[in-house]
Amino acid sequence: MNYLITNGRFLINDQLKTDISLLLSNGLITILEKDELPGQVHEWDAHNQLVLPGMIDLHGDAFERQVLPRPGVHFPTDLALLETDRQMISNGITTAFHGITYSWEPGLRGHDNAFELIECIEQLRDRLSCDTRIHLRWETYNLDGAPYVEELLTDKRIDLLAFNDHIAHISEEIKKGGPKISTYSHRTGLSTEEFLKLHTQVVSQANAVPETITRLAHLAHEKNIACASHDDETIESRAWFDELNVKISEFPVNDEVAEFSRSLNNPVILGAPNVVRNGSHCDRMNATTAVANNLCDVLTSDYYYPSMLLAVFLLMERNNMTLADVWPLVSANAARAAGLNDRGTINNGQRADIVIVDDRDSNLPEVTSSFIGGELVYASQHPVNIAV
Repeated sequence: MNYLITNGRFLINDQLKTDISLLLSNGLITILEKDELPGQVHEWDAHNQLVLPGMIDLHGDAFERQVLPRPGVHFPTDLALLETDRQMISNGITTAFHGITYSWEPGLRGHDNAFELIECIEQLRDRLSCDTRIHLRWETYNLDGAPYVEELLTDKRIDLLAFNDHIAHISEEIKKGGPKISTYSHRTGLSTEEFLKLHTQVVSQANAVPETITRLAHLAHEKNIACASHDDETIESRAWFDELNVKISEFPVNDEVAEFSRSLNNPVILGAPNVVRNGSHCDRMNATTAVANNLCDVLTSDYYYPSMLLAVFLLMERNNMTLADVWPLVSANAARAAGLNDRGTINNGQRADIVIVDDRDSNLPEVTSSFIGGELVYASQHPVNIAV
């Protein structure tokens, strides 16, 4: 079905326009004069709401709460993914990279669960409205998993590879003997004693980690799959990853590393929940300040899908920025970072991923319609729908 979106405030490049309409046909965008009426289409009246490029979420793992809403309480993966799909499209996310952690730990983030998620996404593609992709978050001490990551890269079954290393943090908690140890062991299904034994075994393989990272990074680059390093702590680490063509800095821990990443033209990713909460939940960079200081290129949902839309309006208010300044953080910049040249802006020939937003209450903006690939996939209201 072809749609003609009319009577909106359309974000075109760096300004809002009201003198145009958008034709969504064959999955692509055509910008028309306001009074220009093409052939057989359905008019979708935007009622003076914002008409924006769909949001592109490069890192979202809130689907884990659908799979495991409480410790030890599992629900079917396909049910969880379909519910997650509904959440995303109702929050304006039209392209999503599910952050699937592939760790040395068994359980929720272990081998079996990671591959069940990947296979389930592949099987459900025809039923998922959101363009759902796979962001594999490989824990770099998961050396036993490296051959499987190579296969995924070779077969191009993943769309973004992130190099994660939480071993130092876990080791620190073990050294302190704090309560988090039981949290770690509980999510793996192991006893505390079994978890500590596994940790010791994994740490003993540290010398093999850099070579394995290098091998996987080279293969990803060969396959033209974007890569990120997670929680960059030092300039030296970011420089090393940059040399490996791991160009995205995901959640750098301080301004110094973020500034260095920007000097290398490496996109810096931060979390939208950080903006909504006006601070990091783990006492790291403040994303609102980072955006104001030009130290953030992309915002992601991280662990809360509604945060992306609200973060845009909070940044406009706090940093005295315009919609054109901020919306690229959740659309065009994310598309470029992931190598998606067909979306992220409203331009002729771009993929017809469009969201319509009621911004009358900027503290609670609402997505009222979502179009993905030119198809209407979500509507919270019933705008005038007239066959022309």
